[in-house]
Amino acid sequence: MTTIQGLMLIDVDVAALNNAGNADASTLENAVAAKKITKNRRTYAYVSGQAWRYWWRESLVKNFSWQMSPVTRDKKIAYTDADPAVYPDDDLFGYMRAAKKEVVDPETGKTKKENITLTRVSPLKNSALIATAGTSIAQNFSSMTRSDGDPFPYGKDEYCAVMKGQFSIDIDQVGTFSSQNKSGFMNINETMSKNALENGATEVEDPLIKDAKGNPLKLIRISDTVRKQRISDAVKALAYLSGGAKQATNMADVTPKLIILTKFKSGNHPFSSIIQENTGPGNQTIFSIKALKEILSDYKDQFDEKIFIGIRSGFLDELKLETELEKLVSENENISCGSIMQAINAFLETFTL
Repeated sequence: MTTIQGLMLIDVDVAALNNAGNADASTLENAVAAKKITKNRRTYAYVSGQAWRYWWRESLVKNFSWQMSPVTRDKKIAYTDADPAVYPDDDLFGYMRAAKKEVVDPETGKTKKENITLTRVSPLKNSALIATAGTSIAQNFSSMTRSDGDPFPYGKDEYCAVMKGQFSIDIDQVGTFSSQNKSGFMNINETMSKNALENGATEVEDPLIKDAKGNPLKLIRISDTVRKQRISDAVKALAYLSGGAKQATNMADVTPKLIILTKFKSGNHPFSSIIQENTGPGNQTIFSIKALKEILSDYKDQFDEKIFIGIRSGFLDELKLETELEKLVSENENISCGSIMQAINAFLETFTL
């Protein structure tokens, strides 16, 4: 298994990125609470993984002209076309299309329903975006006011925070589709498989799963050129992220202020412990050079390429982080450091499937 492993930090001020519905503790009848979670009796604002994925998909549409899979709505369910060879979002983000069709049983002549559900585990996996330090959340009193009538008061939670998110992309899984009759593995049906093969896809052997005779099952794989382009677009899109609730009055920059990218030989994320919290006065976000050095030593056999670190000038200046990273680069040839775009472009220039 080979993956791209990434970590990024965003830095927002007076933001309301992802809300959780009515604020029951508010004295206002119409007040919205921000999503937050508690750990060790401290409160941390967060953005759900689903919201982050939504921003990501929107960035791919707006900046990379991705043609998204059409969505069908049927009563209380909705599903995409579930054709990953054609639609890159079905490929990268996965899907579940639960459906049944009526068929005639050749033995009894009776009509029965046959399961034709298609599912795909997402090659792109991401965490929530969570504040790296305890968050002081303020409720802002606002009002809808016009020239006529009384103002209509409402409240909304706002906060300032540095937020951390992790993600991985399973390189081998991108552009590679199974028709095994098993949940998560029945990616495509016979018609989709035939169409893909007619449009340049090839059959490859499944490296893990074999049939009853011990022969590897066959997978459908689109061209490496398209696979690499889809992965490159997904990584580049991070530099163009935009989103968040209440943008009319709480627009926040959600592009990365720090990003780490590398190619890794497993699905485990190595970088989580690098970002730490100073729980003393100041409630500060810490980038631990010590933890990074330890990871480089412990997992040196797992890194398939250099580690690329991008940082926005001025971010975490109080930690003298840029100076610390420059020193680390001079000591370790397997680390590259630059701006956000320099790190992303340098990583993709060396990236191979």
